[in-house]
Formats: sequence, C-alpha cells, structure tokens
Amino acid sequence: MKSSLKAVLSKPRLGSRGRPEESRAAILQAAVREFSREGVAGARTDAIARAAGVNKALLYYYFKDKETLYAAVLDQVFGGLRESIQQALSSDLPPGEKLLAYVGAHFDYIASHPLYPRIAQGEMMRAARGRTPQLERIVKRYFIPLFRKVAAVIQQGQAAGEFRPVDPMHFMPSMVAVIVFHFTNAPVLSMVTGADPYSPETVAARRAAVLDFIAAALFRPAVQKTQGVRA
Repeated sequence: MKSSLKAVLSKPRLGSRGRPEESRAAILQAAVREFSREGVAGARTDAIARAAGVNKALLYYYFKDKETLYAAVLDQVFGGLRESIQQALSSDLPPGEKLLAYVGAHFDYIASHPLYPRIAQGEMMRAARGRTPQLERIVKRYFIPLFRKVAAVIQQGQAAGEFRPVDPMHFMPSMVAVIVFHFTNAPVLSMVTGADPYSPETVAARRAAVLDFIAAALFRPAVQKTQGVRA
C-alpha cells in the first residue's frame, strides 16, 4: 500500500515540468480551441491554461507569450498538413492519380481536424487588417512549397495530356476552397440541409463529391472517363 502511494505521489503531474511533452501537447490542444473561437485578440491565456489543466506559469514556461503560442498553433496546423500530403505528392503515381491522392489527403486532414480551417481563416482575416508577425513566415515555410509542388503536378498532367490547360495560380485557390468549404461553413450547411455535417456518412459523401468536382474541372473529358474517381 505504501509503495503504491509512493509511486502515485512520485509520478509527475500534467501541470508540472516533469511531463513536458504531455503538458505542451495539452496546451496546444486547448489553444487551438481558444484561438478558433476567439481569434488572437480575444483569446485568453488563462482560459487556455485552465482548459489544458496547467497553471499560467507553466504555460509561459513553454511559450513566452500569447504570440509565441499562436505561432506554435499555426505550425501545428500547417506542419500537420504538410506531413499528411507529403506521401501523395512525393509518390511515383501518374499526375492524375497523384493530384487526386493529394486532394483526398488534404480533405482527410481537415476532416480529422475540423477546427483548423477556422485558425487559417482567422489568420487571413487578421492579415487583412495589416501584416501580421506570422503571415510571412507561414507563407514562406508552408504555402510556397505546397504551391510549387501541386503546380508541378498540374503542369506534368498538362504535358501528359491528362489535364486541361488551366492556370495553376487560379485553379489551386479554387481547388483548396472546394476542399475546405464544407468545414468552414459547417454551421450554415447544418441549418440549410438539416444534416450533421460532421457525421461519417456526410463527410464520406462530401469527400467523394470533392474528388468528382475537381476531376471534372481538371481532367480532359476523354481522360476523366477512363480515370475514374476513387472515393
């Protein structure tokens, strides 16, 4: 009995520096929820610390201020996306299959993290009011490499005769908008359709529709008939 009690008492608590990875992950998870609801200006570090089960001193031990914590959240959002789509974009698949694999991986990532589009949308709105400390950094680190890789796939598909002659600069923003729309507008979709936008059935149907829509917009008609779209 005494040994069991000693083991419990000696085990580091989440709110201590003895479990750094768990504490940091809990803070980031709570920060995602807070920033997605309140934005950077409205988010409160005491609310984040309370939701994470740590004290504010520990939060500031890992993240020196709110802006540093917000930067870490952005890295989690966009760094996770980069990892999720890496396999599709680095594969040896033909351009058409590679492009659809990327779209599916991007959609699945957002579906698994439905609060992330709000974070991205909030940063775009913040940037509209003036340059932010984070925008240039995430553009250079995440957006530009992603744009170049997907643009290269589109150009390869055009050279192979699979894709229509679209301009990647215009097609790619439209493609990303189709991928994320369902999740950024989930409350409205729920009211319009009466369906749960996050149910597995609805998400699966939306995924298939996104793949079909993008294939119809990009593939040459003859290629689209033979390519097919895998849900």
